[in-house]
Amino acid sequence: MVKSPITLDQSKELLLKRLLSIRQVSEELVAPLLPEELCLQGMPDASPPKWHLAHTNWFFEALVLRPHLAGYEGSDPRWSYLFNSYYDSLGNRHPRPQRGLLTRPSIEAVMAWRNHVNKELERLLLDRNDEVNDLLELGLQHEQQHQELLLMDVLDGFSRQPLEPVYRSDWQEKWDLSISAMNVDPECKLDWLNFEGGLANIGVDQAHTSEANNGFHFDNEAPRHKVWLQPFQLANRLVSNSEYLEFMVDGGYERPELWMSEGWSIRTQRSWLSPRYWRKEEADTNWNWEFTLAGRKPLNPLAPVRHLSWFEADAYARWADARLPTEAEWEWAAETNDSQIHQLHDVLWQWTASPYRPYPGFKPVTGAIGEYNGKFMSSQFVLRGSSALTPPRHARTTYRNFFSPASRWMASGIRLAL
Repeated sequence: MVKSPITLDQSKELLLKRLLSIRQVSEELVAPLLPEELCLQGMPDASPPKWHLAHTNWFFEALVLRPHLAGYEGSDPRWSYLFNSYYDSLGNRHPRPQRGLLTRPSIEAVMAWRNHVNKELERLLLDRNDEVNDLLELGLQHEQQHQELLLMDVLDGFSRQPLEPVYRSDWQEKWDLSISAMNVDPECKLDWLNFEGGLANIGVDQAHTSEANNGFHFDNEAPRHKVWLQPFQLANRLVSNSEYLEFMVDGGYERPELWMSEGWSIRTQRSWLSPRYWRKEEADTNWNWEFTLAGRKPLNPLAPVRHLSWFEADAYARWADARLPTEAEWEWAAETNDSQIHQLHDVLWQWTASPYRPYPGFKPVTGAIGEYNGKFMSSQFVLRGSSALTPPRHARTTYRNFFSPASRWMASGIRLAL
């Protein structure tokens, strides 16, 4: 049976439905929090939950509504200073490390602002043709990125409190599900998958975009281009807690020969001894616990080790007589042999050996949107895959996440290569 083509009106209705649904998810994520926790900022790299709600709203207002909806009446102009993140072309902004000081506007005012923006986005969508659809889609993808960041930031902030608050007691970790879904025994030694190498194509082909994610991709995923890969092997699963513990027992955090010089200096300064959220009792010599969004939980030895910096991942790989895969190897393997590679998506972002740099031929668009990804292509490393915190339908094989090599509050893990 031939499907009827989707009309313009139906397309608008579908986009509007997605918009309102995704926006609602952001507000549901803060529902378990106490009012005092809405301004919680545990460290300079994190942001308070209320700020995430306001910033994603500001994004739609500043980049979609003000330029494209005639007569739009927006928020107090001073709010742009409070909730602009890094868009220099749109004006000055409040210092990131001080976002936790923004007790005003109130959460009630932020929610009313979000409701106003939703109604105005609906008016814009129904009054205009498809010319603003790409901007609306970017705004939705941006909001989903912040949904994941919000959860990671809450986990970081809660982990710093002696009472170890619980975000949600019914929070379900997905690590066990990823283990049971594998057709391998995770207690066995990692299996290695062989790849012949050769000339490979990676990146998004903008002329033939996938239907996944509504055909969306970030600009840093393009253009599609050729890379030469030497023959390599890729681990069929992520490194587990028990395997990482062997590295620790063997003095992994005390052996400078395993570490990059900068990483060793940071490890020493910050007294790293374990992954970010591992815990042990004062009288105990063993790491038996892990702090999660459901509070302190017994450490599962079979679960993939998580919340590691690039420096830790790289040191572990060197200790294991292996290395981290390049992002080209990761993508090529995922595209050609995904059925045998476990835990590719929805478990942990996976560090690669690749610095975050532009693809050949990459050109950021003009204006503020061009600041989204391109200006961060320095001093960062690429992560591939997606995590258990990544919103549904937000992941894809070509997705290039990136963080500084010392960052480890993200849901990051290790896949080895040879």
